[in-house]
Amino acid sequence: MIDYIIVGFGLAGLSFVEELENNNKSYKVYEDNSQQSSRVAGGLYNPVILKRFTAAWLASEQLRVAVPFYKNIEAKLGISVVHKLPVLRRFNGVEEQNLWFEACDKPILSTFLSSELIRNKNQALDIPFHYGKVNNTGRIEVEKMLTSYSDYIEKKGCLIKESFEHNNLIIDSDYIEYNGIKARNIVFSEGFGVKNNPFFNQLPLQGNKGEYLIIKSKELKLDEAVKSSIFIIPLGDDLYKVGATYNNQDKTATTTDVAKEQIERKLEQFLKVTYEIVDQVAGIRPTTKDRRPLVGTHTEYKNLHIINGLGSRGILIGPFVAQKLYNQIEKTSLLEREIDIRRF
Repeated sequence: MIDYIIVGFGLAGLSFVEELENNNKSYKVYEDNSQQSSRVAGGLYNPVILKRFTAAWLASEQLRVAVPFYKNIEAKLGISVVHKLPVLRRFNGVEEQNLWFEACDKPILSTFLSSELIRNKNQALDIPFHYGKVNNTGRIEVEKMLTSYSDYIEKKGCLIKESFEHNNLIIDSDYIEYNGIKARNIVFSEGFGVKNNPFFNQLPLQGNKGEYLIIKSKELKLDEAVKSSIFIIPLGDDLYKVGATYNNQDKTATTTDVAKEQIERKLEQFLKVTYEIVDQVAGIRPTTKDRRPLVGTHTEYKNLHIINGLGSRGILIGPFVAQKLYNQIEKTSLLEREIDIRRF
């Protein structure tokens, strides 16, 4: 008998598997690559909601867990995926600049927001006012990390590349069994795919489609992530990820012309140089109405668990809540009500 079966290997699944690795637990992962939201994500870790100049939920606590977490993965896998990257917020007027200064004076934001305004020196961008700079930001190469980690667990014999058939799960009071594999616990980290999970599909996971454009521009020469109505995120080699859109009606994972036109329209409001679209990507973010993750244990079956609903800030939230869920299962620690699925 092994300790865990994990279903789904996006940011949530990877975060929990790494927790198992750190605690010498045995596991098998089922992954069919049906959910792509983690792989197409922008990859920024940013402690501030830049639309309203407010701190993200438990940003300080999550940063303390997340950055060392990803650096440990770098060391273990022998890869480079963590990059410090300044985030600059483009101001639309003097009023926004004043609101920024007000936010800088708040204790919860003082370590995250720089009170020194930055003048634009990049002739490729139309920035009539100044920038505000966010501290403690960076970018994770999520797709590279997921691919490398998948290879790692496949070589260990822990990855099973197939869809999980929920109806074939046998549940006993002391273990679960699936296709001849017995485990003490099973953790579902299926993202929006949880809608097909009969054990947890009653949870209010909404889903929000996000699309990005990947553009190439030799003239842009940008070394920071810039946030206006959309983000421009430098990827290296004159490539930039631009977006994202938010659509809670369309639940298909295919790219759309509507999103492409929307992103281009917003981009061209402040980009003054030519560019080429080299790719367009889409994924369904697992989101919730209260913007808090879905973590915890099934009310009837005590060896069925879930980690989901990381939304657009999964880079920061994933490692933090994976640790919380592991401690709840293995150490009977109580989950905070705001993340516990029992709140529903």
